[in-house]
Amino acid sequence: MPDSSAPLAILELELINAIGSATTVAEVQAVRVAALGKTGTISGLLKGMGAMSPDARREQGPMINGLRDRVSAALASKKAELDAAELDARLLSERIDLTLPARPRRKGGVHPTMQVMDEMIALFAEMGFAVAEGPDIEDDFHNFTALNFPPKHPAREMHDTFFLKPDPETGERKVLRTHTSPVQVRTMLSQTPPIRIIAPGRTFRKDSDATHTPMFHQIEGLVIGKDIHMGHLKTTLETFVARFFELDGVDARFRPHHFPFTEPSAEMDIRCDRSGGKLVLNEGDDWLEILGCGMVHPNVLRSCGIDPDEWQGFAFGMGVDRMAMLKYGVPDLRPMFEADIRWLAHYGFSAFAAPNPASGLS
Repeated sequence: MPDSSAPLAILELELINAIGSATTVAEVQAVRVAALGKTGTISGLLKGMGAMSPDARREQGPMINGLRDRVSAALASKKAELDAAELDARLLSERIDLTLPARPRRKGGVHPTMQVMDEMIALFAEMGFAVAEGPDIEDDFHNFTALNFPPKHPAREMHDTFFLKPDPETGERKVLRTHTSPVQVRTMLSQTPPIRIIAPGRTFRKDSDATHTPMFHQIEGLVIGKDIHMGHLKTTLETFVARFFELDGVDARFRPHHFPFTEPSAEMDIRCDRSGGKLVLNEGDDWLEILGCGMVHPNVLRSCGIDPDEWQGFAFGMGVDRMAMLKYGVPDLRPMFEADIRWLAHYGFSAFAAPNPASGLS
């Protein structure tokens, strides 16, 4: 780049040529800095005007200022030209030919577990249930004690439960919740009856095989009111199961069972036929376990500050992933958590097919 001692005409010619030969905005910026920056050639000429005599300043001043204005205009024009060319090139590269065939459909989709959870929520919402949520990490009181688990219950042992490291100050060990029942406890502690909620969410247990995984999904329900009895529980669950599997009715049985937090307790089975390698509901002589349920134990009500002589209720819980397996024919639970896009392309659902009772569930 020429210095300030060069004649103005030669300096202007060289600057204009440098601007004209620039092919990028960065090169134009380099010329601008070299000419008009703090140490640029034209800037040096302008600073040198202070040392000129008045006559020389009157003669040279307009010429130097004119040179500055012409170079500035040439720089601005060249930058606008390059910006426009860059935009044209970008628009050309991003152009979509609408006459070409459509791009292939994305292979992603809604996971069957999430689809089934939405189906369940839609059904229970129509039956008057609200959705309640709670934390994945729980304390001993909400996960065990308030739910009537005795101190030496096997569920408290390390081989069943994921315990976190003890708190250095209190020694308390938090757990990854083993069920969503703590949400029921939190709801009863924070709300006054009557209560009608479902609690969907992730749960964690040390178990892994074709029908169990260390992390899985549950949905539990709780109803607290006056004069609640097993007949209400039976009708609620039979109605839900029939609508979930899109049947006119369900041939179910309730077997006596034991859960620490309900009394009496039961497991619900539905009649099925497994012959021919296909599961058919409401037919055959076999039975399929669907869920666990029962009347809320009085000790649980007392732990939550509810008088069991005035209020009664029922609770139920089921595995969302297992219900998805039964409804949509998934043979093994473990691939549901392996993030294989090929598996999801086969079993997944469209994001536009949101389940609702009006247009259908599945």
